Amino acid sequence: MASVPQSELNERLAAILAICQKINSEHDLGALLDLIAREATSLLDCDRASIFVLDSARRELWSKVALGSEEILRFDVNRGIAGSAVLTGNVINVKDAYSDPRFYTAIDGRTGYRTRNVLAVPMRNQDGAIVGAFEVLNKRTGVFTARDEVSLLALASHAANAIETAQLIGELRRNHDQLEQQNAHLLREVESRYAVHGIIGTGQKVQHVVRLIERIRDSVVNVLITGESGTGKELAAKAIHYTSPRARKPFVALNCAALPETLVESELFGIEKGVATGVEQRLGHFQKADGGTLFLDEIGDLSLTAQAKILRVLQERIVERVGGRTPIPVDVRLLAATNKDLEAEIARGAFREDLYYRIKVLHIHMPPLREIREEIPLLANHFLNEYCRETRRESLEFAPGVLRRLMQSPWPGNVRQLRNEVMRLAACARGRVIAEEDLWESAPAPDPPLPALQPSAVTTLKKAVADLERRMIAEALATTKSNQQQAARRLGLSRQGLINKMKRYSIPG
Repeated sequence: MASVPQSELNERLAAILAICQKINSEHDLGALLDLIAREATSLLDCDRASIFVLDSARRELWSKVALGSEEILRFDVNRGIAGSAVLTGNVINVKDAYSDPRFYTAIDGRTGYRTRNVLAVPMRNQDGAIVGAFEVLNKRTGVFTARDEVSLLALASHAANAIETAQLIGELRRNHDQLEQQNAHLLREVESRYAVHGIIGTGQKVQHVVRLIERIRDSVVNVLITGESGTGKELAAKAIHYTSPRARKPFVALNCAALPETLVESELFGIEKGVATGVEQRLGHFQKADGGTLFLDEIGDLSLTAQAKILRVLQERIVERVGGRTPIPVDVRLLAATNKDLEAEIARGAFREDLYYRIKVLHIHMPPLREIREEIPLLANHFLNEYCRETRRESLEFAPGVLRRLMQSPWPGNVRQLRNEVMRLAACARGRVIAEEDLWESAPAPDPPLPALQPSAVTTLKKAVADLERRMIAEALATTKSNQQQAARRLGLSRQGLINKMKRYSIPG
């Protein structure tokens, strides 16, 4: 390439620097390509300029057909003068395009444009890798000169970096938009799943719960949810949260019964760094739920000390981390749940009366499954359809005898146990119809008929239920040789749920 006088280079360099300032301020790829092409035609006094971006995966070059056009031209990198510049890394200056065998005439045929002369240079990024070609067409006076070659090379270097930056920004924007769409979709799914109508049931007791949740839709008062293990207390809590003004804020759940006493305070209120060797600062659940809802399941299992600290948070709306001295303001709606009789716990000094009335502004009771047996076919079919939808399996259905068997079973684990049993039946089904022979021996069986009560044996329903639970737990422990995990599985309970009931009924392990 012939040498170029320094004065001419300085003149062009000033123009290129002015163009680069414009390029660096534009981050939209389409607008950037138009800007570079427009400035190049002015700088080099030619008719057209095109930037061909290399698609390495497809071994293709792509470019806009014309300034301001949304039409994209793609062709194999082995074709055309631009392709030659990419493959060889050389500057190519052609005075008569149609006499050069490398010229790709199909582009002129497609655009209707007549190319006379061509100057093409490779575009290299900061690492020196070729990322495309910069091509200008038809010098208005004469042919492209050595000065034009130097100028286009300098402009191509800046253009390559600007294009890579614009591509990266565009990809980040697309990823951001995609994440926003996914988040919006997931939020709609969550809101739909935990909306009030996600509580399945048409009977009076279930509909009473539904109507109560609907009535408190716009309220932010604390709610106490009672009911046996497996009745759907957390489902009710999520329905309350996701139909409330706090629906777009966090829903944070904590099972108090599953926490060792030594960890309760740090889990609830957080812990400061350096309280003990190797301890890092950690947010507590109250802070995690700030602006949203905190669901404390099995709140009746908390110690009196933890209860007192929760009461202080609810009264003063501040928390102090373990080892900390700075009050931290929090805005939390508390939903609490328990399977205990809290009034009885208060009477024996195990639960604070002032906390009880603070959390029981509203009360929702989730009925046990044995009290709403008419809902079992609806629930069972709902869980079956849910399984088929999630596993993309063809539709299944229950034989009438299976539904009768399910309705007659005691279900000490309530709706949770029913759901687990339906999922097991669906997973093991040999055909489209789940028959009675698909029920395993471990499946819930109807209670044996109870002997007629003598007048002296008449008792309350609550005591009768307690006697039944005590007897079933004792039998399960005897059958499994006191293996609590197996006994809990037979009863449709979690191990912690079984332990809680054993404590309640003073059943030895």
